[in-house]
Amino acid sequence: MADRSGSNRMPSASAGSRSGKGGRLPKGRRTDPAVLEDVRKLLGAMPRSRDMLIEAMHLVQDALRCLPPDHLAALAQEFRLSLAEVYETATFYHHFDVLADGEDPPPEITVRVCDSIACELAGSASLLAGLRDRFGTAVRVLPAPCMGACDRAPVAAVGRNQVANADVASIGEAVRAGATAPVLPESRGYAAYVSEGGYRLARDCLDGRRTREDVMGALAESGLRGLGGAGFPTGRKWQIVAGFPGPRMMAVNADEGEPGTFKDRYFMETDPHRFLEGVLVGMWAVEAEACYIYLRDEYPAVREILLGAMMELERAGLCAPDTLHLRRGAGAYICGEESAMLESIEGKRGLPRHRPPFAAEVGLFGRPTLVNNVETLFWVRDILEKGTGWFAGHGRHGRSGIRTFSVSGRVREPGVKIAEAGITAAELIEEHCGGMADGHRFKGYLPGGASGGIMSAAKADVPLDFGTLEEHGCLIGSAAVVVLSDQDSAADAALNLMRFFADESCGQCTPCRAGCEKAVDLMESADWDRPLLEELGRVMTDASICGLGQAAPNGMLSVFRDFPEDVPRVSE
Repeated sequence: MADRSGSNRMPSASAGSRSGKGGRLPKGRRTDPAVLEDVRKLLGAMPRSRDMLIEAMHLVQDALRCLPPDHLAALAQEFRLSLAEVYETATFYHHFDVLADGEDPPPEITVRVCDSIACELAGSASLLAGLRDRFGTAVRVLPAPCMGACDRAPVAAVGRNQVANADVASIGEAVRAGATAPVLPESRGYAAYVSEGGYRLARDCLDGRRTREDVMGALAESGLRGLGGAGFPTGRKWQIVAGFPGPRMMAVNADEGEPGTFKDRYFMETDPHRFLEGVLVGMWAVEAEACYIYLRDEYPAVREILLGAMMELERAGLCAPDTLHLRRGAGAYICGEESAMLESIEGKRGLPRHRPPFAAEVGLFGRPTLVNNVETLFWVRDILEKGTGWFAGHGRHGRSGIRTFSVSGRVREPGVKIAEAGITAAELIEEHCGGMADGHRFKGYLPGGASGGIMSAAKADVPLDFGTLEEHGCLIGSAAVVVLSDQDSAADAALNLMRFFADESCGQCTPCRAGCEKAVDLMESADWDRPLLEELGRVMTDASICGLGQAAPNGMLSVFRDFPEDVPRVSE
């Protein structure tokens, strides 16, 4: 990269390129000493290891609202990385505002308006237009993907302050008041949790009153599965990881970026210590040296809650210092895929890894790694204290266990609903959501968020669980149920989902990168070319590296299958 400073470059013994006179010159952009000093002050005692690069970028952006080019050069010098490595990492993530030379910083306040499926149903497009008309260029107003508050749609974030059920007036008041900091909800604190028997299980494990074999066997017997979407048996996963030679690691996927999903947020906000006790038991069971919790950047209030709770655990002697790490995502849905998450924790772009090997064998920092979802860990204490029959004893329609559904869309009472596995959409809406919203008639539903496809109301009696929806071309995934009514178009919903995938594709593989963009182009046409779209969907499903590209066509294909009346003039 050419030097743009306009001054002569000074010789450097550590640089790799040579001048015409035989001296060595520094590679890349010259670092401004004043900027370098500012960056060092911001980073403080932070280790300059590669895995801390994204955390360092957050510190710089939090202070400056952006990442100027001179500051990226300073980060490259501090972390002993090439500027190209730093730049490619910064530009990969949506939440980093990387400036070009001479570009002005963004306005003091940025408002992001969610445009994902639940918020679109609630009128986010008109909210976005209204805010742009009101603020002009004084405030930056941007569309943004799902913010994990679909039950309070439409949602907008004023800086780090997420405003629920937003309208132009409420956002205008937040901007006027400068209310850009996150608002912390009430949550069960350490003292209250311990008074109810909290951490007794963890202490029993640490003090040898329980054995690892018994704990993992009990989880296997309970039927607990990975509740982030994959559904792999939890006890079996713990046993597999423990079977590989150490040292071992643990990672928690708290990056629930799937549109329609907000259950993990609920668990972390309301009862964080129950989740953290599951983390401690998991670390103990597989003898992990450390655990890294990867939290999506859209949850700043949760971050404050967890940081405080983790400090309480250290003070109580339940975990050693520097064994629990909270890492902040930067706005990349792909990092919900476990191997992409591991890459991001290591300070890199969140590109999914080719598998095998799987994370259980070669995971974080090349070590065998236990990867679990927040909700999965949340249930560990109850299962081990109440017995395996307690969890397995729940269920309907021949299914077993408990499921947490994130319900949004056209229902009277959206929110997190804890119900029996195998409950149907019809039962979920009537028993847990107060029925359909006034003036709306049930038309269809997304059973598993953006990736899970769309089912018609005629299939509202299909049990919602792993293995029950595949024959209908759908998936339970993260159990994010978005309800559509007779006032909605399934084709419009599918287009919203495909636009999301096109934005969020990491770009690593052609079937997903090009396929999502091509699908959007075809679906924006007034005449859907069914043979071409179905062929494109097959290629994406068969050839994409990870689940994003493989599942992206599900919504589109569902429209052909269950909602032919909504398809714009199909070409056969």
